[in-house]
Amino acid sequence: MVSTNYAPEHAGIGPYATQIAEHWAEDLGHETHVLAGMPHYPAWSLEPEYKGALRRTERRAGVIVHRRAHTVPQRQTAVKRALFEGSILLHGAAAPPRMPKPDAVMAQMPSLAGGVLAARLAARWKVPYVPVVQDLMGAAAAQSGISGGDKAAAIAGRAEAYALKRATLVGVIHETFVDRVVGMGVDPDRIRLVPNWSHVAVPTKPRGETRRHLGWAPDQTVVLHSGNMGLKQGLEVLVAAARLDPRVRFVLMGDGSQRAALAELSADVPNLDIIPPAADGEFPDILAAADVLAVTQHAAVLDMSVPSKLTSYFQAGRPVVASVAAEGGTAQEVERSGAGVLVRPEDPEALLKAVRVLAEDPEGADALGAAGPRHVAAHLSREAGLARIDALIDEALGGPRP
Repeated sequence: MVSTNYAPEHAGIGPYATQIAEHWAEDLGHETHVLAGMPHYPAWSLEPEYKGALRRTERRAGVIVHRRAHTVPQRQTAVKRALFEGSILLHGAAAPPRMPKPDAVMAQMPSLAGGVLAARLAARWKVPYVPVVQDLMGAAAAQSGISGGDKAAAIAGRAEAYALKRATLVGVIHETFVDRVVGMGVDPDRIRLVPNWSHVAVPTKPRGETRRHLGWAPDQTVVLHSGNMGLKQGLEVLVAAARLDPRVRFVLMGDGSQRAALAELSADVPNLDIIPPAADGEFPDILAAADVLAVTQHAAVLDMSVPSKLTSYFQAGRPVVASVAAEGGTAQEVERSGAGVLVRPEDPEALLKAVRVLAEDPEGADALGAAGPRHVAAHLSREAGLARIDALIDEALGGPRP
């Protein structure tokens, strides 16, 4: 596997890459290698124990991980993102992993460099190459509002097309990605749907106990956003909503390139807290302790990303308020789950109104939230997700189409 993001990263695609590789190694007994970057996400800051490391090979849960150093831009611009991707590509190409010839190579994209590296490695070894598209970077550059995004979108689109057209099969995590992938020249008959799964445990502690630990009053409505604080999330809408009603507590839990800017923007908003990412063991209980779980995106974000946080939100059993474009994949997933409501993106009044409606009807909110775990059990279990990945690889190796 080639995946820039990998354990100990606990947000984004890192947990999915990790669980796939560990499943191959521990459950199936395969010798499994991962070409990865240095841990840096979502803080966009290198983990202390990896500072100064140029290359490192380590064994994690039976997986042999080959790490290569790269730039880590704390501020996201098109130029800095290009340097980040370029450093991954150059170092990975100059120092590929020393290992036996594999049976197949899988890439976790949105890393453009990872996709190109995986395609080149598979061609060198003459083995099947299978990218899994978690995000579309060309569309992301155009839709996220990143500085210099238009030019970056064109360059990123060409790199994505290079990586995807060379694939034996292409996995996509959502059907809204299919048209764009086909538009890059990929035969639709080679595209397979492999949705992500819920990679977190079920909550175990009483909600009241966790709320007391966090300092959340029993009678206070708490709206929680968890995960990456980047440009495409448009988290300014939560700051604006918090200004409108000081009785509602808004909590942003996580890290990302926009954390400092959000902290500055909300410095005079006493009912908005920005807290660090939770430890893995505490994460499910904190999600479950909130009254409402928020997912936000800029209005322009349509078909380039489906937040991985949704699978965790559904598992937590709390209602979701999605401030996202109604035509996008995120909206489709929330509607499909039956566990949330949609509001206009970038509209703090609409978001706050939805929160108040849920707060005034706790039984209705509980019923809405309860649909999430049912959706996970029926469609987003770890076992089902990993089985889809196994079927994808098996087919690429010449097995039957599932």
